[in-house]
Amino acid sequence: MGDKTLLFTGLTILILLFGTALVAPVIAPHSPTQQNLEQDLLTSSKEHPLGTDKLGRDILSRVLYGARISVWVGISTVSVSLLIGFFIGSLSGYFGGWVDQLLMRLVDMLMAFPGILLAVAFTAVLGPGLNHVILALCLIGWTGYARLVRGEIIAIREREFIHAAQALGGSPTRIVLLHMLPNLLPPLLIQATFGMAAAIIAEGSLSFLGVGVQPPTPSWGSMLNEGRQFLLVAPHLTTFPGLAIMITVLGLNFVGDGLRDRLEKRGK
Repeated sequence: MGDKTLLFTGLTILILLFGTALVAPVIAPHSPTQQNLEQDLLTSSKEHPLGTDKLGRDILSRVLYGARISVWVGISTVSVSLLIGFFIGSLSGYFGGWVDQLLMRLVDMLMAFPGILLAVAFTAVLGPGLNHVILALCLIGWTGYARLVRGEIIAIREREFIHAAQALGGSPTRIVLLHMLPNLLPPLLIQATFGMAAAIIAEGSLSFLGVGVQPPTPSWGSMLNEGRQFLLVAPHLTTFPGLAIMITVLGLNFVGDGLRDRLEKRGK
């Protein structure tokens, strides 16, 4: 699959995802939290196209509203992590020396532990909830951006236009923001697409484990957890939220791969 096809396919999926999340209250056929115990574990029907769960809640409505949770977690986590990582990586790469050693050892220490275990530990201490999930993912998500920014700045800071800006009396902040940042945007954008996919998977994992988004708020991860005990009698409970996660992450990876391939061709 060529880079244009990858990019087009990924962008199409993302547009549908963001559009669905935006208009979910309009297109959802039912309330995602409305219970009807007389219609529990129904399969596909005209009233409930994707069936119902053990409490009679409409699966389609819950999947649509779950997209809002995933999009919000992905965007907010990537935005905050990117800002923190850019700041730390810029300081480390531009000044070097003991500043670089101190900050990079902090990054190494955080990256030495599995990210999902740290997220579980943070949410266990802070308590479950959407905001705590985002905070936990941000606390561990900035390290990759910091290392990327540091490496790019180390490669850029010895180039002629940076020395010229320094000779003209440019401050470190001005040099980083006006002269280095434009060269950092393409790799950061690629990293952000993969980071958003990782954040959505992490949120789903935390909600599946019961330390993420709490019921009755619809989340793809919590829907998987609720449906796993009915795998043999009602597989639609886990099939549709699982497909939603898979398609979303696939679309983000397609966008990242497509952008990376195009930038590599441009660099050659």
